[in-house]
Amino acid sequence: MSERPVLLFDSGVGGLTVLREARVLMPDRRFIYVADDAGFPYGDWEEAALRARIVELFSRLIAEHDPEIAVIACNTASTLVLADLRAAFPDTPFVGTVPAIKPAAERTRSGLVSVLATPGTVKRQYTRYLIHEWAAKCHVRLVGSVRLAALAETYMREGFVDEEAVRAEIAPCFMEEGGRRTDIVVLACTHYPFLVNRMRKTAPWPVDWIDPAEAIARRALSLLAQDDRPRRGALPEQPDIAVFTSQSPAPSVVKLVRGFGLQAATSSTV
Repeated sequence: MSERPVLLFDSGVGGLTVLREARVLMPDRRFIYVADDAGFPYGDWEEAALRARIVELFSRLIAEHDPEIAVIACNTASTLVLADLRAAFPDTPFVGTVPAIKPAAERTRSGLVSVLATPGTVKRQYTRYLIHEWAAKCHVRLVGSVRLAALAETYMREGFVDEEAVRAEIAPCFMEEGGRRTDIVVLACTHYPFLVNRMRKTAPWPVDWIDPAEAIARRALSLLAQDDRPRRGALPEQPDIAVFTSQSPAPSVVKLVRGFGLQAATSSTV
């Protein structure tokens, strides 16, 4: 049985939504969750600097943890640097997170779809490629939220969020056109599902909120070598851990990751 872990990487705690689904599908795998909290939020970075930062982080993370697979549980990072990571570390399989535009286009009835994302994901050419490739017959509105990821971080740490702030951030997602209304909103940031109940409460009408976490976890599972998967029912010998690039996460964050079954750990490499 392999003890090589599954590594999940995000700018903050948003990737815990993916971890939650991955645990359901891979209960016998060991997980290492890496939060680049020292770099959060990624939307404030210039692209070249952020690309260099993430590649450098992974050169050290892979050397220390030797993951079987690495999951980039962050839309902004995936659309920016996934190709660079695959080129730099060809022996490590990478799973990225991209806006779920294809399933949204397949499921919409009104033809009006919104993609709720960070400004970085909205401006990526790759996002527009997905729209062109899979949703050419839909009216897709890209909504870049400046505050929503930080609101989700605050909510997860403190258990409280300003609902009016959430309402203001999601308001541009809702379109009315020729008697039709937006019926699907793609959550194109792994932080956002933590706020989906508040989004439902403050939305002007019901929509289908697409959370990509399960699809990401299924893709990771599919890439694990069949003969190297742990036996069902077997348990890893080492605990799941959370690594923070700041080296000093807030006590509320430590409490949060413990609630997800992770031991907060320091790392010599970040």
